[in-house]
Amino acid sequence: MDFSVLIPIYHKEDPKHLRECFDSIFGQTLPATEIILVEDGPLTTELYDTISEYQHNHPELKTIQLPENGGIGHALNEGLKHCSYDLVARMDADDICKPDRFEAQVRFMESHPKYDIVGSWADEFSDSISNILSTRKLPEDHEAIIQFSKKRNPMNHPTVMFRHQAVKAAGYYINTPQVEDYDLWVRMILKDCQFYNIQRSLLYFRMSDDFARRRGGWNYSRREIPLQISFYKKGYISWWRMAQNITIRTIIRMLPSHWRRKIYLRLLR
Repeated sequence: MDFSVLIPIYHKEDPKHLRECFDSIFGQTLPATEIILVEDGPLTTELYDTISEYQHNHPELKTIQLPENGGIGHALNEGLKHCSYDLVARMDADDICKPDRFEAQVRFMESHPKYDIVGSWADEFSDSISNILSTRKLPEDHEAIIQFSKKRNPMNHPTVMFRHQAVKAAGYYINTPQVEDYDLWVRMILKDCQFYNIQRSLLYFRMSDDFARRRGGWNYSRREIPLQISFYKKGYISWWRMAQNITIRTIIRMLPSHWRRKIYLRLLR
């Protein structure tokens, strides 16, 4: 089964991290048919040099240049226009695939045609994959994923492989910065798309030093609150669940960063 890999990248990415990402993709037990790298605005010279080096040896690596940075949702939508295959694996430019990630997901989708998206657990690491901080585990079957999604994001975005037609039917990504994936999953569920999470980690997720800081403050909360309200208006969650979600999230966002980091790594994993 042919499939595409879709990766957005912007100028702040570290070329060393991009190399680790590429090495993990090109070292898979089941190679990707094509890799679509979306350059979300101009990049640095070092990033361009790294990309050119890999393209020289891997013609399946294709780049899409966007004139300015428009955010991950916009970049992914543009990238999907250039994916040649219905099966698309998501990845971020600073994460690392485990060697059998694509094989495990393609084989699952091949043998379970009713499913529209498959994700997995993710090992969160700092600096090196030998330094695993936590594993983000998520429910396995569709019904458990639906119940979990009423409280929290039910999929690890960089681990997912989905059918392009299912994402298209749900309306693609919408410009809701930092929560565009959660928004898409709920819209796909409401379109009766079938979800599954493989119950092991297939990806190393890079946990940067400012991870907790970037997920705090009023700016983050003001994006989450309208999302929860939209879930309520769609009839996906009750008024009481909406109120609980908003209250809990807002409290966590307003905590000092070091406390928020502890909550993420110890209580939410």
